[in-house]
Amino acid sequence: MYQPIIGTLGYILSPDKKETLLVHRNGRLEDHHHGKYNGLGGKMHSDEDVVACMQREIREEAGIECEEMVLRGTVNWTEFGPNGENWLGFIFRIDRFSGIPKTENEEGQLLWHPINNLLELPMWEGDRYFLPLVFDSDPRPFHGHMPYKNGHPCGWTVHRL
Repeated sequence: MYQPIIGTLGYILSPDKKETLLVHRNGRLEDHHHGKYNGLGGKMHSDEDVVACMQREIREEAGIECEEMVLRGTVNWTEFGPNGENWLGFIFRIDRFSGIPKTENEEGQLLWHPINNLLELPMWEGDRYFLPLVFDSDPRPFHGHMPYKNGHPCGWTVHRL
């Protein structure tokens, strides 16, 4: 039976739209994501929808409020978790926010990175497939499936309607 963990993942744009805020997951050695750069987000609570989840996660992790955000897509990551858990992720681009972002949180440092150079950073191998879709000019959301095996993606299918 398919029972995924539902989560959100957000990429915050700088005011000039040339950079995005990422967390360098170096805060905890036991972190499944240790050493990787990632967007901000996490697991959805039972009493919230995906928008409320994304807003809460950005508030908790970066200390800012989302003022304008766009659902860019979804990804079904099967066998992705450290114990083979399935994840269904809702991926947002935060186009406008208020407040001043934190420079770190319990997961690691928060750093601005040029969008044009993101794929050069250490990240999950599978992120390289969908990240260009988060920042491209196609207004249609994408919907992907990325099965994992032994910590690596073993396929990628994506649709846009």
